[in-house]
Amino acid sequence: MPTHDAQPSTVVLVSNSSFFLYNFHRGVIEGLRDSGYRVVCLAPTDAHSAYLVDELRVEHRALGMEGKGTSLIGEGKSLLALLGTLLKLKPRYVLNFTIKANVYSGLACRLLKIPYTNNVSGLGTAFIHDSWLFRRVRALYGFANRGARCVFFENRDDQRLFMRLGLQKSTPSVVLPGAGIDPQRFAFAPQPQTPPLTFVLVARLIGDKGVREYVMAAERLHERYPQARFWLIGPSGISNRTAISDEEIAAWRERGVLHYLGEQRDVRPFLAEANVLVLPSYREGMPRTVLEAASMGRPAIVSDVPGCRSSVNPGVTGWLCEAANVESLEQQMQGCLDMPHAALMEAGQAARVRIEREFDQQIVVRAYLGCLQHTLDIELRKSVLATA
Repeated sequence: MPTHDAQPSTVVLVSNSSFFLYNFHRGVIEGLRDSGYRVVCLAPTDAHSAYLVDELRVEHRALGMEGKGTSLIGEGKSLLALLGTLLKLKPRYVLNFTIKANVYSGLACRLLKIPYTNNVSGLGTAFIHDSWLFRRVRALYGFANRGARCVFFENRDDQRLFMRLGLQKSTPSVVLPGAGIDPQRFAFAPQPQTPPLTFVLVARLIGDKGVREYVMAAERLHERYPQARFWLIGPSGISNRTAISDEEIAAWRERGVLHYLGEQRDVRPFLAEANVLVLPSYREGMPRTVLEAASMGRPAIVSDVPGCRSSVNPGVTGWLCEAANVESLEQQMQGCLDMPHAALMEAGQAARVRIEREFDQQIVVRAYLGCLQHTLDIELRKSVLATA
């Protein structure tokens, strides 16, 4: 049971965007809600905030947090606002997602003595690049992790790196299959039978996702395979230090090779029409878009980096290319263009089987519910002993 008194226990999920919580962790949100917890999503307001309330039937509280903000005054205000909100909500447990939320909410929870869990859903810019600022961020990350009840990782490479850098010390950690996938929602769809072959990249439009390499590879391939289609789906105007400008996107579209389809609330119709997903990212936790595509029977070309390499079985459910290497990506994409249709179908079917066996979201939901219940059971035992 999630509560030991008349009121349901409050669980707060903290993230740098409502978009992230709604799209990547709706399974955990629904699992908490259906188990009787009062669920509060604490994240900046965006177009998906209303979906959390109206569709998932949980609470949303606005959080002032900018992804690329580095001003000491601005960041200090964000931390103070977070402290104030947690004081008002008095949660029994806090689940943190994304780097800034892990650090800021982890620090706030340590100060307020609220039990919490950090989810390392990817290491992002602070680990891909190096500078005095990012080294300080990593040090704070380690301090926040060491106060957590558990740290969830989405791949073993990140877990090993954190252990090597001393960013969690003795804090227990668990490797999850990403955020998991609902195989019923992302149902298998047969590969399109007729040309043209269609590639699709689904990601936030930032440089670290390998978007520029994808565009360059597409433009090279278009000269030899003019019938092929190259789609790009994802939000622009991202608050990130490697965000791609609207002017650069407009230039791509003007050249007539890339079809930029903007941000899509539901990517399933586009995945059903595509043949191969492409994600040449520089680093990931466990790329959600690859799992969504695999669940629908689409193989993927991903970069050979932590997170991405775990999302495919190379040569069976997808293919690996070198990160930040246009020629390597172009070669793998050309391989798909020259591949018999039956081979693409076989790879897609193998991808679907792997999702059902290893990446069902119920594995993730059970891990979070188990962590919460373990903490509440410990609190109950302490309460009983204190009153004995």
